[in-house]
Amino acid sequence: MEMQVMRSELQALRAGHVFDGVDVRGPGMVLVEDGVIRDVDFTGAAPPEHAVVTDFGPDSWLLPGLIDAHVHLCWDGTEDAVAHVSSDDRETVLKTARAAAATTLRDGVTTVRDVGDRDYLSLALREQMSPTERPEIVAAGPPITTRGGHCHFLGGEAEGSDALRAAVRERAERGCELVKVMASGGNVTPGSHSLHQQYDRSDLRLIADEAHRHGLRAAAHAHAVQAVTDVVEAGFDTVEHFSFLTPEGVELRQEVLDEVVRRGTFVSMTVGMLPGMPVPVPAIAARFAAIIEVMSKIIASGARVVPGTDAGVGPGKPHGIYPHALTHLAELGMPARGVLRAATSEAAEAVDRAGSKGVLRPRADADLPGARQLTPRRHRRRHRRPRGVPSRPPGPLTPALAPDSARYELRTLRKDRSTCARPAGQPS
Repeated sequence: MEMQVMRSELQALRAGHVFDGVDVRGPGMVLVEDGVIRDVDFTGAAPPEHAVVTDFGPDSWLLPGLIDAHVHLCWDGTEDAVAHVSSDDRETVLKTARAAAATTLRDGVTTVRDVGDRDYLSLALREQMSPTERPEIVAAGPPITTRGGHCHFLGGEAEGSDALRAAVRERAERGCELVKVMASGGNVTPGSHSLHQQYDRSDLRLIADEAHRHGLRAAAHAHAVQAVTDVVEAGFDTVEHFSFLTPEGVELRQEVLDEVVRRGTFVSMTVGMLPGMPVPVPAIAARFAAIIEVMSKIIASGARVVPGTDAGVGPGKPHGIYPHALTHLAELGMPARGVLRAATSEAAEAVDRAGSKGVLRPRADADLPGARQLTPRRHRRRHRRPRGVPSRPPGPLTPALAPDSARYELRTLRKDRSTCARPAGQPS
């Protein structure tokens, strides 16, 4: 599905309910011109005389585009995802990424952070695919990892201070917006183990500091307790997975969680998995109940949790899994309004798009999943019939976030400009 791009004419979008990225509001109107929000009104004022009006009706919702903080667009979400991303030719992997981007956009996800591609193909995807056909992509390139380490087949091996500095510099020069490092081993790489620590604290601090010196964000994959601890102390902006795994099980270190809360470090929590899918990794399956308990405690602590699906890494994590991730956050104890904030304004800050994404406010990008009522109300002047999304909030996660109502068409009024400048499920 291609997004609708409005350039010069003023659009007035009206709905009975509005979530602006922070609060749930009553009836409102969003004015959009040239892909940018010009104003948001809750006074009941009439639209400007020259505006093209779309009134979605009293039971409808407007909200910002959703944000997934952890995806792998180059991975195809099959049993053989590792083999395909590591061995397929460049064009085949790009074809996979194009399909993944389109699927993600159809779920109302208008911004993603790709935290592990092969050979910088997410940058090529941004160049080749129209911004109207994909989400905005915040790219990390290949994750930095040790020789033979987790996801080494993506092309990001680097060890030693000189090589690590060079790896960060290369990502900055190529146009990435963040650096991703594998602080611990992982579950999908043959020969790797999630309990293995790949870099010590001094190397991690070097990577984070060098990323910040180049104006990039720093994200770290961390499962093992010591890796999680060192990543937090090293000053990373986001911690992926945040699992606290030990040889005996799972051990939440309260002092580390307290430090995360104090610093405002983002936890990119791995949520969302197809219902009924078994956890394929024995080490995770054996700890699954304890992992869920720790995730609930992290949410209850007030830590800045944002959804990261890990989409693409396997059959339980296909692209398009995002609605299940939001339901999962609610099941872990996050209030409905907190889920909405985590998916929009909080995630925008986590992926370095605060103010432009995840909010409905003047000067923000006009990424809006639209809303529908069963009998759209006719309004004066060139009224446009809105496309289909759920007509009412499905259950406790208002609006349109429950899996059974998640497949909706997206009406996005976004400026057509290049962005290239400048689970509880199985975690990878």
